Amino acid sequence: ICGVKGGFMKIGDLAKATRTQVETIRHYEREGLLPDAGRTESNYRVYADAHVRRLGFIRHCRSLDMTLGEIRTLLRFKDAPEVNCEEVNTLLDEHIKHVSTRIKELRALQTELKRLRSQCCAVLDTAACGILTGLDKAARERDMRPQDKPESNHVHGTHVLTAASLPSFR
Repeated sequence: ICGVKGGFMKIGDLAKATRTQVETIRHYEREGLLPDAGRTESNYRVYADAHVRRLGFIRHCRSLDMTLGEIRTLLRFKDAPEVNCEEVNTLLDEHIKHVSTRIKELRALQTELKRLRSQCCAVLDTAACGILTGLDKAARERDMRPQDKPESNHVHGTHVLTAASLPSFR
C-alpha cells in the first residue's frame, strides 16, 4: 500500500484504504471478525494486507445485508479451506429466504404508504389531513391489539442458523 512503511499500516491508513470508519474497524475487532493487529514499540496497532482483504470481505458481506453472526460463520469456513461448503450453502439459502421475507414486508409497507398518501389529495388544514387521520386511526387500532399477538412474524436480525448447527473449528 502506497505510503505505508514495510507494508504495515496504522488503523487510520487501514480505514482510508478500505473506506471504513475507524470505529467500525474497532467494532469488527471486538466482535472477533478481524484478527488481532500487531503492535509497534509505541503500542500502535499495525495492520497488513491480510487485514485489508478480510475487511473487504466483511464489508461486502455487510453490503449483502448479512449479520455479523453470518459473516463470522463464513469467515470460519474461509479460514478452514479443507472443510466442505455444505453449511455455507445452507447459510446462504437461509439468508435468501430472509431477504425474500423482507422484500414482501417492504412491498406491504409500500402499499400501506401509498394507501395513506391517497387519503390526502389536496392541501388542507392539518385537522382535515387524511394522512394524519389515517395514521392516528391505525395507531389506535394497533394499541387495541392483544399483547400476545405479534405484529409481524419477522424479527429483524434473527435469520442466522442456530448456534448448535454452526460448525466449531476449534
